[in-house]
Amino acid sequence: MPKINLKYKAIVYMILSAFCFAVMNLLVRMSGDIPAFQKSFFRNLVAVFFALVILLKNGSGFRWKKGNLKFLLLRSAVGTFGIVCNFYALGQIPLSDASMLNKMSPFFVIVFSWMILKEKLTLVQGTAVFVAFVGTLFIIKPSFQNVELLPSAIGLFGGMCAGFAYTMVRILGQREEPGARIVFVFSAFSCISMLPFLIFDYHSMEWQQLLMLLGAGLAATGGQFSITAAYSNAPAREISVYDYSQIIFATMLGFVFLGEVPDIYSVVGYVIICAMAVLTFMYNNKKGIFAHERRKK
Repeated sequence: MPKINLKYKAIVYMILSAFCFAVMNLLVRMSGDIPAFQKSFFRNLVAVFFALVILLKNGSGFRWKKGNLKFLLLRSAVGTFGIVCNFYALGQIPLSDASMLNKMSPFFVIVFSWMILKEKLTLVQGTAVFVAFVGTLFIIKPSFQNVELLPSAIGLFGGMCAGFAYTMVRILGQREEPGARIVFVFSAFSCISMLPFLIFDYHSMEWQQLLMLLGAGLAATGGQFSITAAYSNAPAREISVYDYSQIIFATMLGFVFLGEVPDIYSVVGYVIICAMAVLTFMYNNKKGIFAHERRKK
């Protein structure tokens, strides 16, 4: 298949992934006043099942590659904490705000890759990260009068945890750990670690709430498979920016189903962060083209 067709296919998968994750956030929000730990358990329960099926189908087995256990545990522990933070924020602040704060994760990946993987942090990348953080201030609106300050800060911290977790995924990918096993270990770890909270602080649910959470898990699984398919068809530098379409979906879903309209400060924050994502996307593409030309010579 021609490369151009593969790229368009990857873009469709990326936008589909963004829609799935926006639906996941909406369903988590609509599940009602349930602890974030309980929401996380049922969201990951579905992912455990699907990852297990793929592992058995592919015959990959459950034994991780030598030396990868510490990275699997770090990815799982920090990723689980990030999901709990994101779900808590979803219950306290507008859907689009929580989604945007969680989408700071790619910028945190840049920072953690510089700190942990010793990857070069260029002036353009460093500037984009700094300006994106300025954009979060428009969403968080830090002041003692802002009752949403704490949940917004927790939502941003969730994005930071996701960025660290994705950095561990990059390391595991470099060490040739199968994706299905990474998803399975993470989802199983998340469910097991949530069990004590579920046992001692379980909130009874209506069948509609349970259906919402299982639906959120199904949407999250669809998003995970779609984003994996996207990155399998095209390099991240060519398609990653399309992941920010989730903010458009989140804003639309929040308005239609929850009657939420982001204020002008949040909109300014969205524009700043998305602009920095586009800048980073264009810069990475330019670097990739130059590197390709050098290899040809």
